Amino acid sequence: MSRHQQEHAQGEYEQQQYAAAQQQAQVDAAAKNAAAQYSSPPPAAPAAADDLIAKLQQLASLKDSGVLSDAEFAAAKQKLLS
Repeated sequence: MSRHQQEHAQGEYEQQQYAAAQQQAQVDAAAKNAAAQYSSPPPAAPAAADDLIAKLQQLASLKDSGVLSDAEFAAAKQKLLS
């Protein structure tokens, strides 16, 4: 292979490597953007959910202290959740 052919082949190889690097950079950027969409923190729970949890905890406390029977607790919990 002549020196000119070697230089030409080297130039083509470098162009191919550059094009491949550009494509990889585009793929990496797209993957990063897609990952960012799914790694966002979930939206904050609404205040109603916090209130429901507090009421359920209160019911459990009443049941644990003997104020509510198992049946009363189950009925009250079902009413809250429906």
